[in-house]
Amino acid sequence: SGKCSYAGCVYDLNAVCPVGLQVRSRDTKTVVACKSACFAFNSPRYCCTGSYGSPQSCKPTAYSRIFKAACPRAYSYAYDDPTSIATCTAPNYFLAFCPH
Repeated sequence: SGKCSYAGCVYDLNAVCPVGLQVRSRDTKTVVACKSACFAFNSPRYCCTGSYGSPQSCKPTAYSRIFKAACPRAYSYAYDDPTSIATCTAPNYFLAFCPH
């Protein structure tokens, strides 16, 4: 019940992960994860903190746009659009992690 909708993403984000956000395997041949720009750079601009701590000052970045293009229904930065928010009031949810 509530505004509960599919919020997933079936896109392989590792395939489009920018170099500065990549986490690589020990042999460095494979991208195994993709960090957020906030985690990677710890910058107010990417973390939407400090002078960037409001919807008016925290705007999408080149990094968040990559993720938004790949996964349009997922939240890509702190003040992403309200269409990316799923508010479920049901007591049970189904969460699935799919291996590749």
